[in-house]
Amino acid sequence: MSDRTTVSDDDQGKPIVDENGEKIGVVSEVRAGTAYVDPDPGITDTVSSKLGWSDADEDDYPLPADEIAVITDDEIRLT
Repeated sequence: MSDRTTVSDDDQGKPIVDENGEKIGVVSEVRAGTAYVDPDPGITDTVSSKLGWSDADEDDYPLPADEIAVITDDEIRLT
């Protein structure tokens, strides 16, 4: 398990989970070191993000770096 907190392009498509383990969205795009979160992805959005085919849109939100507790191979967990 990784203990990093810096977002990379490889994190696109990962689920975002809160401190209780509840999924709250998925990384739709990583741009200039910032993850953009789609809070309500459909199956098409999720698959597109995992394949790197998705871009953030007006419904996606930047994830502040100080809100990230840990990034693992499977998810981004918030503080």
